[in-house]
Amino acid sequence: MSGNKEVSFDPKEHQHLRYNPLRDTWVLVSAHRMKRPWAGQVEKPPEEHVPRHDPSNPLCPGNTRANGEVNPDYDSTFLFENDFPALQPDAPDPVELVPPGCCSKVMCFHPWSDVTLPLMKKQEVVKVIDKWAELVEELGTTYPWVQIFENKGAMMGCSNPHPHCQVWASNFLPNEPALSDRCQRAYYQKHGEPLLLQYARQEAEKKERVVVESSDWLAVVPYWATWPYQTLLLPRRHVLRINDLTTEERGGLADIMKRLLTKYDNLFEISFPYSMGWHGAPTGPSLKEDNSHWQLHAHYYPPLLRSATVKKFMVGYEMLAQDQRDLTPEQAAEKLRNLPEEHFKTRGHLEKGGGEDKEDSGK
Repeated sequence: MSGNKEVSFDPKEHQHLRYNPLRDTWVLVSAHRMKRPWAGQVEKPPEEHVPRHDPSNPLCPGNTRANGEVNPDYDSTFLFENDFPALQPDAPDPVELVPPGCCSKVMCFHPWSDVTLPLMKKQEVVKVIDKWAELVEELGTTYPWVQIFENKGAMMGCSNPHPHCQVWASNFLPNEPALSDRCQRAYYQKHGEPLLLQYARQEAEKKERVVVESSDWLAVVPYWATWPYQTLLLPRRHVLRINDLTTEERGGLADIMKRLLTKYDNLFEISFPYSMGWHGAPTGPSLKEDNSHWQLHAHYYPPLLRSATVKKFMVGYEMLAQDQRDLTPEQAAEKLRNLPEEHFKTRGHLEKGGGEDKEDSGK
């Protein structure tokens, strides 16, 4: 015998693997790595003083975009065809791998450049959600997949600080939703219940990974999270697509989005960068098929790890072997959960116009 004392397993101190049922992959959790000193890359903090209206910003109301078109003086959401689309509507494909007829759109959330979703009024966020639902309804009649996503912050490759998202509709099912479709279908066939519906119920009971919740919605740091403060936003009832949400559920979604994103911003007291997007049942030809295995959900992938200037790098092992994270999902959820729900920019006063007010705060 070695004489060494038996060491009991501690997820905060010892590496372990976690299974991601949405992707049929494993994540290596190595929370003890947070103790290592950092002398690596430090990012530039996000710009704190964004002008409300910049005459040179092509997304602002009344300004001219690269193609010469002039934006209307919009006062809510504004949708237009992407001037530099990744999915071109009529591009020829010599090997017929990408069917033609795809489309790419840009959607501005608000006329002001100096607000983000957590600083918008609840009813302004509802209008964003309504437009998302309208786009899935409209584009989904033709395209098999409609991807709504937001890249927020220069750290996530966002080229313009004006609050906006993108909507790409494709004549094919992309890799990630195709994988998710397969995994959710397999689970449904085995258990007779949607994977994420059961998962949401389990997380609501355990509470340890819940960040914010309401009667209709639940936001958690998933058990299998890869990014440090990654979250999964789920409806509590079975919903296939965002356009299936009721008016009440859309109001509840606006509220819980504001609460979640406020906590993100409050973590390091910056405008928190992330990439987020919605996944729901495929559309187009799939509208005629049984998609009961699907559950609507949104993914939030923020890169920051230690501070406002130190992010998680997905390199080396993550690129060549498998995903790895540096703190447990439970630790991340606790940090976010314990943060205030009043935005750090509005503490002590309430912004006028695009800021939060007592009636629209959702509290």
